Amino acid sequence: MRGKSLELLLSLISNRIYFVCANGVKSNTKTVNISVPQGSTLGPLLFLIYVNDMINSSSVFYFTQFTDDTTLTVSGSDLNLFTQTKGTELDKALDWLVSNKFILNFNKNSHYAIY
Repeated sequence: MRGKSLELLLSLISNRIYFVCANGVKSNTKTVNISVPQGSTLGPLLFLIYVNDMINSSSVFYFTQFTDDTTLTVSGSDLNLFTQTKGTELDKALDWLVSNKFILNFNKNSHYAIY
């Protein structure tokens, strides 16, 4: 994306000003450098575009994504091979998250091995 399209997108998500209003009292404003307007119809699409290349972070895992949840699955017949490669492949996925400024919520993670 470049030119006027990029300028338009950046104008929608850059230097957004937020405040909280509770019981009729408005907080001070806070400027956020980059953000998608909460509740916007464009928000889900922009998020999907943002995470679209996550699937390229691993050649072993199959990624299933729904809104802001991602499931990594792998299948095969060699459990030993999987045990040897899972750490490296998980590190690749974690590296993608870090390089794209995502924070992984370890409290919402789990893993299962089905034989």
